[in-house]
Amino acid sequence: MASTVEKAARLQELHAAPELLLVVNAWDAITAKVVAETPGTKALATPSHGIAASRGYPDGERIPRDEMIAEVGLIVRVAGDLPVTADLEAGYGDPGGTIARAIDVGAVGANLEDQMKPLDEAVRAVAAAVSAARSAGVDFVLNARTDAFLKAGDRDPAAVLDEAITRGRAYLDAGASNFFVPGKLTEEQISRLVAELGERKVNIIGVPGSVPLETAQRLGVSRVSYGPWSQNVALTALAELTEDVYAGGGLPANTRKLN
Repeated sequence: MASTVEKAARLQELHAAPELLLVVNAWDAITAKVVAETPGTKALATPSHGIAASRGYPDGERIPRDEMIAEVGLIVRVAGDLPVTADLEAGYGDPGGTIARAIDVGAVGANLEDQMKPLDEAVRAVAAAVSAARSAGVDFVLNARTDAFLKAGDRDPAAVLDEAITRGRAYLDAGASNFFVPGKLTEEQISRLVAELGERKVNIIGVPGSVPLETAQRLGVSRVSYGPWSQNVALTALAELTEDVYAGGGLPANTRKLN
C-alpha cells in the first residue's frame, strides 16, 4: 500500500502533467469502489454536496465536520493506492485543523472554498491550510476555489473574471497548488485564466454544456472534476428506473452488476 506521502507526490505529478487529469467524484464506499476499479482512473475526488446529501444534510457546511472526515477516510480506504482529494468546503471554520484531519485519514488533496469572503480573510484560510499540510510533512494538493462565477449574479462578466484572476493569483502566492473556478465557463474565460495564472494551475468543473475535454486539454487546464454532477447522473438513472417500473417496465437491458 502506498503511503500518504507517496500518494501526495503522485497527485502533484498528475496535476502538473501535460495530460488533463480527470476525476469523477465518488460520495461513499460503493461509488468509490466503482470509480476506482474503472480502467483509466488515476485519482478520486469527493464532492462535499454529494456526501452531505447522501447523509441527509443540505449543502453549505451543514454536515458536521466529523461526519465529512469519516466519509473521506472510508473513501480513502476503498481507493487503495489511488490518491484521493476531498472537497472540504470552506474548512468548517478551521481550515488548518480541517486539512490536518483530512491528512490524518489519508486524503492528499482538498478543495477549499473562498465563499467570496474578503480577500485577506480568504488568503489567511489558504495559508492556514498550507501550513497544516507542511507541518504534517505532506506535499498536499490544495485546490483553492473561488465562487466568483457561482455568485456573480448580474455583475459584468469581465469584472467577475478580473476578480477571479486576482483571487487566483493571491491564493497561488499563498501556497495553493492549484486554483479551482467552478461555473459554466466559456473557452475565452478559461483561456484568460490560464494565460494569467499559468498552465496546469487552473481546474474547472464539468457541467452540462461546459467546454469539451479536448478543449480544456488544449487550453492548458490541469484538472476537470464533476462535483455533485456524478451523483446527479446516478440519481437520474434511479429516477428513470422508478418511473419505468411504475409504467410497467423494468431494468434497462444494459444494466451491469457492479456491487
